[in-house]
Amino acid sequence: MIERYGDHAANERTYLAWVRTGVAVMAFGFLVEKFDIFLVYIGKALHKGTGAHHGLHGAEILGMGLVALGISMMVGASIRFLRTRRAIMAEGPARGPGNPAPYVAMVLALVLMGIALLIYLAQVSGRP
Repeated sequence: MIERYGDHAANERTYLAWVRTGVAVMAFGFLVEKFDIFLVYIGKALHKGTGAHHGLHGAEILGMGLVALGISMMVGASIRFLRTRRAIMAEGPARGPGNPAPYVAMVLALVLMGIALLIYLAQVSGRP
């Protein structure tokens, strides 16, 4: 029997939830970036434009930011998982849950990127 199995299982479930969320954020970032490329090519086809797609547009930056945020979520989740595992296995009283600032920063970054995506989509849908 594993000592404190319930605590270890809860820690692992939390870790896997963070990893799933990180993967979902990365996939969404990839989708945002590819959708922008799709819009550029459709716009060129409709307007018979021949110009090449140069430079970074807002959606490309947003997509890369979401992928980077997803990666940082998984790294942060791994660090948190290992720290919590050590605390569970330690003899004696455990410290508190730790500093919530990194998690609040990640959520704030997601909110800001969501607002940027909303603004971008409003601009795209407003194009003639």
